[in-house]
Amino acid sequence: MTAGLSARGVELSFGATPALRGADLTVAEGEIVAVMGPSGSGKSTLLHCLAGILVPDAGEIVLDGVRLNDLSENDRSELRRDRFGFVFQFGQLVPELTAVENVALPLLLAGVRRDAAIRRAGEWFGRLGVGGLEGRRSGELSGGQAQRVALARGLVAGPRVLFADEPTGALDSLTGEQVMDLLVETAREQGTTVVLVTHEARVAAYADREVMVRDGRVTSPAEAVAP
Repeated sequence: MTAGLSARGVELSFGATPALRGADLTVAEGEIVAVMGPSGSGKSTLLHCLAGILVPDAGEIVLDGVRLNDLSENDRSELRRDRFGFVFQFGQLVPELTAVENVALPLLLAGVRRDAAIRRAGEWFGRLGVGGLEGRRSGELSGGQAQRVALARGLVAGPRVLFADEPTGALDSLTGEQVMDLLVETAREQGTTVVLVTHEARVAAYADREVMVRDGRVTSPAEAVAP
């Protein structure tokens, strides 16, 4: 498959503390890649660089031949809005909005009319097993329900790449498996590339491929445990 997203020689430090030390990662179009590693290894930092949230000190992030490093902050913001989706550990739903308004938010930001955005958002609720919860706010949802709503929000606009940072970290095992089943099934249907950050082997097992981040560098799991 032709590579769609890649990090090449990426370095990034926070003050005097290096987070990435020449990280390399290539993700093919439609591939689901699990990025694993211990706490503080740099895996979330790598995800933020791939998503154009952080700009590397050295190296490059390339999407379809375009260097994200060369884009302005406004252009990177548009890229995240129009082509990327995000799912975070605690959902990060907007508490003032209803569940269906949260899902519609990416569409509204992209200029879709409110009635059309709400209609498209509402189609996801039955699909993800949260039908009837459209009018509830985040404080009225269980953790599993909120994360399904967050998953719908990440996928509603048909993103080219979905970035999922510990999407099951706040869930029990059964609910986490249900969320991952839905994430993978929906990503496959839409042809969405997924970069999945996790420290759990059972979650990483859903991916096509696993890589390990350790001390700011990317290796295969076998290389990571080699003596």
